[in-house]
Amino acid sequence: MTIYFYKVWQPYGCFSNFSLHSIQIQGTYWPTVEHYYQAQKFVGSVDSVIIPIIHAAETPEEAAALGRCRTRQLRPDWEIVKTKVMREAVLKKFLTHLEIKEILLSTGNETLVENSPNDYFWGCGAENTGENHLGKILMSVRQEIRQSRVFTVISGESKLE
Repeated sequence: MTIYFYKVWQPYGCFSNFSLHSIQIQGTYWPTVEHYYQAQKFVGSVDSVIIPIIHAAETPEEAAALGRCRTRQLRPDWEIVKTKVMREAVLKKFLTHLEIKEILLSTGNETLVENSPNDYFWGCGAENTGENHLGKILMSVRQEIRQSRVFTVISGESKLE
């Protein structure tokens, strides 16, 4: 069975980057993964002055709108690093919030799909023709967390728990 997610109020809404689950990366607190991701587009660019504005956005929707503005110049390596940036933030989110980590793990080996009709990169797009990179990242994070639990049980370590 494939598990579809999209809006935060729908089942599995915690998988959305707009869910209100904060993260802390490199000593900086971010209200949501969406805030962090949108801000990272401008690190080192001439438009990096937008980063604190994105950081302070009241909602993830506002952060997304600020980050998607086509008049700003993205960092030169953005297309190369964007999936790595997203994966780091998603992993941090699920390691930080135990209740949603358990929800992610409860999906077993099911395929996870961001059911966004408009996003063909992160989501499945219309008619399931998108690349579903967010779903793939979530499945990868799920596997990493699962493996870290096995390591914890075997070795008695508790680094990621």
